[in-house]
Amino acid sequence: MEEMPKTYDPQEREPELIQKWIDAGCYQRSKGVGDCTVVIPPPNVTGILHMGHAMDDSIQDAIVRYNRMRGRSTRWILGTDHAGIATQTKVDKKLKSEGVSRLKIGREKFIDACWDWTHEYGGTIVSQIKRMGCSIDFSDEKFTMSPEFSRAVRKVFCDWYHDGLIYRGKRIVNWCPNCTTAISDDEAEYRDEKGHLWFMRYPLVEPVDGVEYITVATTRPETMLGDTGVAVSPSDPEKAKLVGAKVMLPIVNREIPIFSDWHVDANYGTGFVKVTPAHDPNDYAMGQAHDLEQINVFDEHAVVVEGYGEFSGMSRDECREAIVKWFDEHGLLDHIEELDHSVMHCYRCDTALEPWLSEQWFVAVDKLKERATEVVKSGEVKFHPARWTDTYLTWMDNLKDWCISRQLWWGHRIPVFY
Repeated sequence: MEEMPKTYDPQEREPELIQKWIDAGCYQRSKGVGDCTVVIPPPNVTGILHMGHAMDDSIQDAIVRYNRMRGRSTRWILGTDHAGIATQTKVDKKLKSEGVSRLKIGREKFIDACWDWTHEYGGTIVSQIKRMGCSIDFSDEKFTMSPEFSRAVRKVFCDWYHDGLIYRGKRIVNWCPNCTTAISDDEAEYRDEKGHLWFMRYPLVEPVDGVEYITVATTRPETMLGDTGVAVSPSDPEKAKLVGAKVMLPIVNREIPIFSDWHVDANYGTGFVKVTPAHDPNDYAMGQAHDLEQINVFDEHAVVVEGYGEFSGMSRDECREAIVKWFDEHGLLDHIEELDHSVMHCYRCDTALEPWLSEQWFVAVDKLKERATEVVKSGEVKFHPARWTDTYLTWMDNLKDWCISRQLWWGHRIPVFY
């Protein structure tokens, strides 16, 4: 008879016990009345589980075990997520550390490297979940890049496209110049930063009642190269006489109109807002309403495109510095104020995002959120605690069309070919 050790060693005993439970089929679908199915929120294959995962999985485990003991048919499904942007970024960094470029080795070899990464870290995540003793059905593991899911993605995309729920359009998106991909609004992270408000003078083409120039206030002087209008608030009577006049945009010598629009806060800055439809969501909306030209001044890496003289080829930060210097040298920089403001960043690489006009694929959420709102308002679906109902309904009311295209090599490909 084996002598019982004086101290309990979980590192030795627990893996044996877990494996016995799995081998006995304890966690596969059980028979019983009713049904209890939980799909694990799939962890990304870019690393290892953290305490948040552990807490979340423990709560799910308690729910599944409780229902199993009540005699219900239960199943907890295991899955991992391909994490498109995160995985591509990680593999990119790994290849660079080895002196290899993704662009040099090509798509196919890069995808192979992503699969190698997935198998290595995906296995680590599954072993961690096992080690926690989670009562998951490990016999039927799922992965979001598995062939059956790729087929499902293609089918849903095509079905929704034919139903008018998916469309392609040229619109402002959150663009990461480092990952060189669009990301959705939910993937953008806002961070408070110390910045500046630059007050810049735009000369009028013709003076109005003795006024020879207006002063705009902006946090992004580098985008002025793409300005196609200047907006004022309809509730600002002092500026009403200037509506309809034109200014001569410095540097590029483009005549642009002054107009009134409800997007403008008369109390912000000078009350004159430079409008760059290709580089700001509100400006894009104003541009659509007032038929303004849309001019993209940055490429996919947020570098100034050709056609802007000495500024072409500059990064955003370099261009900002050069633009401010030019205005100062030409007597058009009024003054500068310090400003604390919120800046969008990429949730993966932490690069400041660029609102960028580009052609992308979108889901038309207006056709989907009506039913999702109705079931909550009618009480068919209830939130616990109830206070989250208002949060959900507010979120649904403000939901915009969802950008679903990503400029990545790793991930589900949009089933559209040319």
